[in-house]
Amino acid sequence: MSSLTYDLTLAGLSVGSAAALTGIGLIVTYRATGVLNFAHGAIAMVCAYVLRQCVVEWGWPLWLGATVTLLVLAPGLGVVLERFVFRPLAVLGGDPAQTLVASIGVFVLLVGGAALLWGQGAREDAPELVPDEPWGQLAVVLVLAAGVAAVVRRTRFGRELRAVVDDRQLAVLGGIDADRVAAAGWAFGSFTAGLTGVLLAPYVRLDPYGLPLLVMEVVAVAVAARMRSLPVAVVVALGIGVAQSQLTRLHPSGWGEPLLQAVGTNLFVVALLIAALVLPGVGTGDALPRTATARVPTPPGAWIVAAVLFLLPLGLAGRDLHTSVQVPALAVILLSLVVVTGRGGQISLGQAAYAGLGALFTALLAAGRFPGLPRLPELAALAVAVVLVAPLGLLTGWPAIGRRGLALALATFAVGVGVSRFVFAQPYATSGLSLGRPAGFDGDRAYYVLELLLLAVALLATHALRRGRTGRALAAMRDHERGAQAAGVQVPSLKLLAFVAGAALAALGGGMLGMGLRAFDAAAYDPVRGLLWFAAVVVLGSDSTLGALAAAALLVGLDAGTRGGVAAALIGVLAILVGRFPGGPYEALRTAAERLRLRRTPALTPVGARARARLRPAPPQAARSAPVPTGATATGAVATGATAGTAPSSGGRSPASPGTHTPETSSATAPTPAAPLLTARHLHARYGGFTALDGVDLDLFPGRVTAVVGPNGAGKSTLFHCLAGTLRPARGTVRLGGRDITALPAHARTRLGVARTFQQLAVFPSLTVSENVRVGAEQGRVTDPGAVERTLRLLGLDGPVRALPAAGLPTGTLRRVELARVLAGSPHALLLDEPAAGLDSAEVAALARVLKALAADGTALLVVEHDLDLVAGLADVVHVMTAGRIVASGPPGNVLNALGTAAGP
Repeated sequence: MSSLTYDLTLAGLSVGSAAALTGIGLIVTYRATGVLNFAHGAIAMVCAYVLRQCVVEWGWPLWLGATVTLLVLAPGLGVVLERFVFRPLAVLGGDPAQTLVASIGVFVLLVGGAALLWGQGAREDAPELVPDEPWGQLAVVLVLAAGVAAVVRRTRFGRELRAVVDDRQLAVLGGIDADRVAAAGWAFGSFTAGLTGVLLAPYVRLDPYGLPLLVMEVVAVAVAARMRSLPVAVVVALGIGVAQSQLTRLHPSGWGEPLLQAVGTNLFVVALLIAALVLPGVGTGDALPRTATARVPTPPGAWIVAAVLFLLPLGLAGRDLHTSVQVPALAVILLSLVVVTGRGGQISLGQAAYAGLGALFTALLAAGRFPGLPRLPELAALAVAVVLVAPLGLLTGWPAIGRRGLALALATFAVGVGVSRFVFAQPYATSGLSLGRPAGFDGDRAYYVLELLLLAVALLATHALRRGRTGRALAAMRDHERGAQAAGVQVPSLKLLAFVAGAALAALGGGMLGMGLRAFDAAAYDPVRGLLWFAAVVVLGSDSTLGALAAAALLVGLDAGTRGGVAAALIGVLAILVGRFPGGPYEALRTAAERLRLRRTPALTPVGARARARLRPAPPQAARSAPVPTGATATGAVATGATAGTAPSSGGRSPASPGTHTPETSSATAPTPAAPLLTARHLHARYGGFTALDGVDLDLFPGRVTAVVGPNGAGKSTLFHCLAGTLRPARGTVRLGGRDITALPAHARTRLGVARTFQQLAVFPSLTVSENVRVGAEQGRVTDPGAVERTLRLLGLDGPVRALPAAGLPTGTLRRVELARVLAGSPHALLLDEPAAGLDSAEVAALARVLKALAADGTALLVVEHDLDLVAGLADVVHVMTAGRIVASGPPGNVLNALGTAAGP
């Protein structure tokens, strides 16, 4: 027994050493560049193939092939990737979403290229670089870990590396060659990937899909180490390796035997699930690259062309028709990514799991093997399978509530891998399973017609999720999640809706694909294919249903008509270029076409414009509201109606003080209300060991403007976030009209009448000005059909500017758009975070007139502002904060004069 334990421990150390190498490489690359290298496994696979090519095919000595592969090819590949793929993205701003998609693109490109060069079959003759004993591998791991730790902590290069990761632009200004640091990190990370690949290849399946996925499963090691600690990564890797090896001694019996055996052989997958779903997330960047402008309307002819192309296979026969059967099914699967990724803005790398579950459940229901349900006809089985799989979308939807960016990518990828390993790869679930077609649709042509009908249903469902109130809320969440919450959008519920709807569509497409192939094929729903599908949808336009249709035809057509791997290689190239085309090449072409069309539009000369103005005078109301044309600077375009005399009811009259203020009464002379509307008592907040708020009390009264000023770091923003609901204080309470709202999230407070704006503009660029405002009206405290038009008129946005996309408008106009969206929800209390940021003096004066009008109409206003002149002319009471406390309060004249005296010589 002791001998068996010893032998299993040695085997576990060997596996753990390879996993530790992967963890070290991922951590070093991440610390040097901030990129979680999803292509790590693909680099390992390519290096393993190259070593085999050199030694087995070309007859090189092992030492020469290993030297070329590990010391030339692997580091060189890392340098090339850094120079031509990730450095341009870093220069453009380092959007985590774009770097993630580019990393997946590299993965897909290398997998597709390997399939083209070496075929898709498994190779069993990979050369053995190190004997099958753990001590040599373990020594390599320990030496590498110790060396990297010493370099990072004790050398100048290590300090430069940490500086580049913290703030690349600031590091460059400090004289650090950030490109050199990043290139070195990529070179070392690729070297460890190559070393991992050549060590594992002799003992695992060497093919373009299996080895990359196996390496990516052990990303749990790096995640468990928080992408920082090399010792933790090594210990975790060795521990999991030994535990997995020891579990092979167990031989359980009973109904749980297959599941326990699956856990014992896939312990790294279990660790990945725990690390991705339970541990705090890595990376908090936004989900997807944002489109620069609103979507250009699709020409009607494009849908006619798409319909003709999808009807063409009805005229085919034989193998061509049989291949075409896969296209509508895959299109439905890709539409699920349009819903989750394009409409909801959430990264989902696990859609292949839901597609596979749809096919599996359909097969089980049709065969009468699904527990608790009778045997069903194929079409009914497909419908029931969709209903059963849809709630499982919560597996990825629930983590999405609190995770974004890399953290969400890892969580969804972990779910996809877990389903693949513990369901699709287990004989107890799939052995002896076949899948037929519905009665009357057995032939390829008849079944293709059925698929077209189901595809039409999926297109209508996807279209419905883009229109109306739900569609605008999804677009708002995608464009600016925090801004959507501030507008009253129930972001958690909306994320769950997107993932559940996406799971249902993926299940429908997966069941269609299984019936088209007449079998359940687990390889068709491999997690690697999920990455390929995600990359294809993103690069062809994640918010485009036509892009999903084109991607399906491309993926099936290229691989069927040529050697397998062409489609993956092409998609990989396009994904690498995602930084140049954030909305996809399809979106870029449509935008370019729209610009050309606009340039061809006839326009009057200045003389003609003056003549038309004389012949057709402007209507009287035109003088009252001057709309701002796109590209122009907004300089006081707020209408003259935006004064205390014409403030609309969208400002929200407080029920606590009806009729207190007449339109002619300014907020500076208004009597003090008897009771505050929004109160904060004894607020405490800490960040680590720093006290941001230390017992702050604050009252906001209806009809009055309260300002908070103070130096940077005084706690103003923290106080603002506690009142708005984006941060929960450690102690203390926040009350609205006597109701405790301390635990309520931001969107719930918005619906109660507490609205906010942001220092950094929170507008939704893919929506027009009027759609931005409509989101606030639909999600705010009350639903008022006339609120949108009144608010647009109040802020001078009721002209042609209302139909323009928010993207590209000047800052002054966007400030008014954000304020209009907030006011359209009729708030009781309005929290303004540096509302004058980015405005010129005329725009600040116009803003002050609007805010005074809102106060005169009964709204309680809180302004956190650095512009003391604006504060002096606007506020009724000023609070001064320092070190997390309010140290002075009173009328603006007294407080600001005292501040000026204290700051004087």
